[in-house]
Amino acid sequence: MFVVKKNSEMMNKTFRLPVDLVKRLTEVARTQDVSVNNLVQQCCEYALGDMDGEAQQDARQRT
Repeated sequence: MFVVKKNSEMMNKTFRLPVDLVKRLTEVARTQDVSVNNLVQQCCEYALGDMDGEAQQDARQRT
């Protein structure tokens, strides 16, 4: 289960996201009392950690 953490060191990076996704992220961040940046980081880490081994290897080969 995904659990939102509150402390994390950040680095600036710009991404373009759909408006509806930003709204959803903003609402979840507000209810969990974390920044949107922190929430996005945790979502990315969770998604990457949940990939199966073959998908991770394929993703690494494409970069």
